[in-house]
Amino acid sequence: MNPYFPPTYRLSLTVGAHSARHIRSIVRSLLEEWDLPELTDAVELGVTELVANVVRHVPDRRCVLLVLRQLAGVRVEVTDGCPRLPSVRGELGPDAENGRGLLLLDAVVDKWGVSAGVGGGGKTVWFECAGLDRKGRNSCPAERMTE
Repeated sequence: MNPYFPPTYRLSLTVGAHSARHIRSIVRSLLEEWDLPELTDAVELGVTELVANVVRHVPDRRCVLLVLRQLAGVRVEVTDGCPRLPSVRGELGPDAENGRGLLLLDAVVDKWGVSAGVGGGGKTVWFECAGLDRKGRNSCPAERMTE
């Protein structure tokens, strides 16, 4: 891998109810190709949550998915044109049907965040998962929970 030009995958699309399934397949294939299959569960879950947020909260449902191979793992970004920033909800009742996506994302990735678009024109929600640590264990929280 060339450290100056890491492999990337970029896709512009309009998402719908079944888009996450197709995007998970693409991400799974990329992680296999990049020799990072241990990150599959966490990255698939993370990208599913970000795409679901676009379906639910972005009026035109258009977004750009960027998957970037990093030296120590992978970064995923989903950019859309809606300026409303996501927020993590506080206490949720046991019967709440929505509002857990970012809490779930936070539980399974190493770090995540939101960047507002220039001039209030949209936003990018991103997350990162690291690969294996020095002991050969997956350093992504979702995988550590199963050890």
